Amino acid sequence: MIIVHHLENSRSQRVLWLLEELGLPYEVKRYARDRKTLLAPPALKQVHALGKSPVITDTWAEGTITVAESGAIIEYLLDTCASSQDNARLRPAPGTPERRQFNYWLHFAEGSAMPYLVMKLVFDQVRNAPVPFFIKPIVKGIADKVTQSFLMPNITQQLAFIESTLAQQPWFAGPEFTAADVQMSYPLEAAAERVGLSSSHPHVVAWMKRIHERPAYQRALAQGGPYKAVPG
Repeated sequence: MIIVHHLENSRSQRVLWLLEELGLPYEVKRYARDRKTLLAPPALKQVHALGKSPVITDTWAEGTITVAESGAIIEYLLDTCASSQDNARLRPAPGTPERRQFNYWLHFAEGSAMPYLVMKLVFDQVRNAPVPFFIKPIVKGIADKVTQSFLMPNITQQLAFIESTLAQQPWFAGPEFTAADVQMSYPLEAAAERVGLSSSHPHVVAWMKRIHERPAYQRALAQGGPYKAVPG
């Protein structure tokens, strides 16, 4: 049995969605963030040493397997738990252009997109942190400078690149929906909440509408509870 150790408002929402797309049975064990720090609770360290989400445990006759990291969980579920038909449906065949795109976006989501968005969240918190009034302008000035000169140019460039990709094809790996779209959902939902998506990103907006309308996505929301890609 697969157990999803689901931290509220986190990347683990993607795991629930993929499991619903695969039609696999699973259980959800919920964890609440600390209301002040927004960090995961210590209880998650009993599941995985780093105490982060997403993480799943999968119990077999041979024992229990623990898998962490979104991309690793996606590959584990497709390799180990999906039927051959669902595996083929959600991951293009090896050696094809679609498979190369699939691999790229599977890793782009966390390797390229999320670091800038996480830094944006951190510097937004720094800007609004309670500090003595006489250093407030300095703190705010540093946060604004990093955001304007480094973070936003990179986020803007990445969103333009994603927009150009989705202008050429409806899904990240090509003409068909795959697990790469599941993986890319979190950074784009985070971008929508943290920086907004303007009229210059119509294909990204249309893609988000398509994923939100998928029945499996809706079922995952029902399983996971209220969801925001950016906690706070």
